[in-house]
Amino acid sequence: MLIHFILLFLFAGVPYYVYLEKTKTLEKEKIFFLSTALLVCGIIIDTLFPQEVSMPFVIIAFIASLYSLYRANKTTNLYKLGYYVLFFNAPVLMLFGPEESVLYALSMLLTLFGLYFIAKYYERNYGSANYQSVSGITLVTPYAGLFLTIYLTALALYPPFPNALLFLNGILSSDTHFMWYIINSVIFFGNFLIAMRVMAKTVFGKPNDNVHYVDLTLKERRLHLFIVIILLLLSIVGFKELLS
Repeated sequence: MLIHFILLFLFAGVPYYVYLEKTKTLEKEKIFFLSTALLVCGIIIDTLFPQEVSMPFVIIAFIASLYSLYRANKTTNLYKLGYYVLFFNAPVLMLFGPEESVLYALSMLLTLFGLYFIAKYYERNYGSANYQSVSGITLVTPYAGLFLTIYLTALALYPPFPNALLFLNGILSSDTHFMWYIINSVIFFGNFLIAMRVMAKTVFGKPNDNVHYVDLTLKERRLHLFIVIILLLLSIVGFKELLS
């Protein structure tokens, strides 16, 4: 039971909602790194000390994830979006087996780090990681629009990106019951809703005449290309896991 308490604490954003959000001792960017570090710690603990799925803890994580879904769909900050997505996906990390959790978490983290570097690009060129006023980027900054579209499509659990394949593999490898259907359905459609909302507001639409648009530099494009290549390699892993 102690392991389940620890996993709930690390996965479901408890440190953020209980302390960090109220005290504002860390900046959003640092909270993102802390949240990813706590997730990695949880995955390591889950791998070293595998436990039977505890539905009461999963249900508590699921209730917390619904709140994270609400917060994710309210925020317009890409840093905050990143850690809300982590908290929202907490229940499936507790439902899946250790191997499936590791692969899905790895794919999700890689995608979110791509989103993090897009947030850095927004912050440097537009003054903040807030995307609300920076609309229609696919028309005026095609490279930024392309990579952001890839990350959001991956987060929306569209195949052939690894998030979708590894999520499906986790579903096929876990036991089914009533709450299992509810939780996995909500997580699937919630990820889709989060990603499509951001895509509609900043990737598509009419460019803002009051914004001076600047596309990704060559160095940034190489970085994002590297991340996308790793995502594609993880897609191959996902296909192999599904076929095995």
